[in-house]
Amino acid sequence: MEFITQWLEDIRQTYGVNPYIFGAIYVGATPLFWGFIYLLVRNLKKKKSITVPVIGMGLCAISSYVYLFIAGENLPLWVYGVAITLVVYGLYSVRKQAQKKKRLVDSEIQL
Repeated sequence: MEFITQWLEDIRQTYGVNPYIFGAIYVGATPLFWGFIYLLVRNLKKKKSITVPVIGMGLCAISSYVYLFIAGENLPLWVYGVAITLVVYGLYSVRKQAQKKKRLVDSEIQL
């Protein structure tokens, strides 16, 4: 346990990022993300706009990385590469989930 505590403190000192804040944002955004999925499905069923749920899902997906980019100092280039890759993949995944939910709702409506 001491090793992990020291490692997290080293991250804080070297990069200026509080790993607990990063983790809290990452974990805290998860229930909000699922809430936006619920709103997305509800709006699809009611044939309402899905703009707000999709934007909310995207913001939840990138929120911890926005903190990393704003608060971070001396971050190696690979960190930016990994974060950008995760964000792009997350947004792609959100898009795919939205399309899947839309097809599911459309098939339920036609039955």
